[in-house]
Amino acid sequence: MTPIRVLIIDDHSLFRSGIRLVLERQNDFKLVGEAGSGIEGVKHAKRLNPDVILLDLHMPDMSGLETIPLLQDEAPDAQIVMLTVSEDAEDLLEALRIGARGYLLKNIETDFLLQSIRRAAAGESVMSPHMTGKLADAMRAPIKNGGAEAVKLSPREKEIIVKLARGDSNKEIARELNLSESTVKIHVQGILRKLNLASRVQAAVYAVEHGLVVEK
Repeated sequence: MTPIRVLIIDDHSLFRSGIRLVLERQNDFKLVGEAGSGIEGVKHAKRLNPDVILLDLHMPDMSGLETIPLLQDEAPDAQIVMLTVSEDAEDLLEALRIGARGYLLKNIETDFLLQSIRRAAAGESVMSPHMTGKLADAMRAPIKNGGAEAVKLSPREKEIIVKLARGDSNKEIARELNLSESTVKIHVQGILRKLNLASRVQAAVYAVEHGLVVEK
């Protein structure tokens, strides 16, 4: 089995050492590089071609949010997962909006981190359970942008994107709307394509930011 290639970008050397030890104990991971700054991390990403990049949010030279677009340019196939102490909902929403595959807090359990890296490498979105709650809180917050929609969605697509934002699975959506799972999957793909989004999590963020989720 080809190991998952991981790059760590974090300005705390002790934290990087801890992650290195965790990954080196697993047969399905290969730590290909470490960087102590965003600028250094971008250079490593271009040269090392990692599968997953673990990226800190707050760094002295360039923040993780500023680093994401540069990483996407230099390593477009890499999945970027924020690994941070920040529990700020705005940091979460912005990271997901600009392309992070996941958002993990540094206090998570080792097993959860490893499983999250595996899922991210497979193209799945990952998030700390606590931050899932933060995302739900953001959904209930007043919408600041007036709820304008950037792209026209069909009535059915609007129904489905709201349910995506609430964390429903395709199976749950299909059951509630009396549709087949395959039909729901096609609608989800259509939503992502229309909105130029890469994941269900980004669709959830879009729904929040554009006023599609209304608290009852």
